[in-house]
Amino acid sequence: MRTLGVDLAAATRKTAVAVLEWGKDSAGLVHLALDVGDQEIVELFGGAAMTGIDCPVGWPRALIPFLTGHLAFDADPVLAHDGIEGRRLLAYRDTDRFVTRRTGLIPLSVSADRLAHPAMRCAVIQAKIAALHGPQPRDGSGRLAEVYPAASLKLWGLVARGYKGRGTPETERLSMLLANLRQQAPWLDLAGQEDRLAASDDLFDAVVASLTARAAAVGLTAPPDGAHAAAALDEGWIHLPSCGLAELVS
Repeated sequence: MRTLGVDLAAATRKTAVAVLEWGKDSAGLVHLALDVGDQEIVELFGGAAMTGIDCPVGWPRALIPFLTGHLAFDADPVLAHDGIEGRRLLAYRDTDRFVTRRTGLIPLSVSADRLAHPAMRCAVIQAKIAALHGPQPRDGSGRLAEVYPAASLKLWGLVARGYKGRGTPETERLSMLLANLRQQAPWLDLAGQEDRLAASDDLFDAVVASLTARAAAVGLTAPPDGAHAAAALDEGWIHLPSCGLAELVS
């Protein structure tokens, strides 16, 4: 099995990919790249059993009628979201609230934060994948699963705060995080790419996304339950690992 991890940014220069090849008791990094365009992502998707993408694959259900109501001067769907609680339904998806309950982390809003720009690119990439490989269900039940590396790391017992950035403190934290990952996953062969991973949080997150894609592929993530299943098909669903790192190769 091969899994693809994508740390998607609005710009190609900040977009990273990592491909892991899984054996009986081990996994190895076979491709690692930064400054990645849409076409390379689509091509790598074609050769992967599962792809984990660190970017929302959809928007809150409530947002569409709100916007169409505003456009058409139809007050009812707009006034339905009067007040802070109403606006939260426009900003956050079911899966975002689920992640917060499970991990304490608050994902960025796909509709009210800087994450919106990468999500627009992600929608285009999904369309390109669909044209070649068929539409991929947004709930992750196909070959594409939305992932959240910070949440995966926290659930795996790895401290994952303050490692993003190019300053000395961030670089030191990233190096320590990488060392902790290697200690907890001795079966993971990083193919001599440790220096590159320690220097780029984008590359590191792509590897974590690929590890989470493996968990999704073998049924070791939390799927949307009955209360969230319908919304997940429209909004997307962040796949959180329900296993330890060792279970990925067991």
